[in-house]
Amino acid sequence: MKKGIHPKTSRVTVTCISCGNEFETGSSEKEIRVDTCSNCHPFYTGKQRFVQSDGRVDRFNKKFGLK
Repeated sequence: MKKGIHPKTSRVTVTCISCGNEFETGSSEKEIRVDTCSNCHPFYTGKQRFVQSDGRVDRFNKKFGLK
């Protein structure tokens, strides 16, 4: 690596605004704040809801006269 062209990295604390979870990572920033983290994101917690599209299909078929 060339010397003097890369930013200085250090250990920083990442703070989740939603749940208050904190963890450390390496970054060139001094402080990182995120809206959602893996601790509170629905996909990672298993609380994700799937949208039912049955009504949409029926409305489409009814609108265009498909059987």
